[in-house]
Amino acid sequence: MKRTIALILAMFTLCGALPCVALAADTAPSSALYPTEVVEHTDGDCPRLEKIYVLNTWEDPAAIPTADFEREGVLYTLLDMTRQDNVERETKPHTETITLESDSKDMEKILPQLAATREVTTEDGYTGLLTLDTTSIKTEASGYGSSTRTVTATRSYPNLSDADVSLIPKTTEDNKRTLTLADVDWQEDNGLYHATATYTGVATSSYVKGYIITADYIGDVSRITGGTVTYTAVFSGSADAQEQAADQNDNAEKGGLSWLAALPLCAGVGGLAFLGVSQYKKFKSKKEWKEFTK
Repeated sequence: MKRTIALILAMFTLCGALPCVALAADTAPSSALYPTEVVEHTDGDCPRLEKIYVLNTWEDPAAIPTADFEREGVLYTLLDMTRQDNVERETKPHTETITLESDSKDMEKILPQLAATREVTTEDGYTGLLTLDTTSIKTEASGYGSSTRTVTATRSYPNLSDADVSLIPKTTEDNKRTLTLADVDWQEDNGLYHATATYTGVATSSYVKGYIITADYIGDVSRITGGTVTYTAVFSGSADAQEQAADQNDNAEKGGLSWLAALPLCAGVGGLAFLGVSQYKKFKSKKEWKEFTK
């Protein structure tokens, strides 16, 4: 008899514990983020609620709660989500020198080849917009070449006694060049001769093949060193929708938990049935034994 009662009590205890376990599972804590600030206001007659979250740049905003919720009898639904970057920057001055080739050293021809500004990214991650420093522009020859040409000069020798080439100098100087006699033209006048001598030579000159232009771009560059991101979840409230949602939630909870509420009753009925059958068998056995011993 004692064992039967203990078994029934254990069944009641187990059935009562099952709803508690189910409810505990439903109320388990989540990994959702918590807002740093909550702001309430109204837009006309419609209540608004803003939840502000400040996350590190590596944190996932998907963890921000966006589901409907109730607050003071009002059902709030997500209306919008905004983002604002709050970055920290490090800035420093920077100079970048560029070079280009030109066939002229004339500044009027060089300036159109140089952009007024230049976007740069340094090896250590700094970026910025630099401006051309026109005072830094320099030119220098990129190389030299040489060329040769034939030069000529004429000399006159009048009143010569004879048309004899030996009377004519074999060389002459012209612009610091030594020229060699190439031809003589003779003219006679009253027994005297007039000579026109032609001298030739080679002149070599050098020229600049091109120019290398260098110019500096100056300004400030910066890079992001850290910061946070602010997310604002904007919810719109509706009291009528809250009442409907509350009714639906109540019905769902009643339907979902009805079988849990019935468990203790079923266990009690089963236990009483088991106890009744057990007692009946004992009573029947005692009766049969008494009839047998008469």
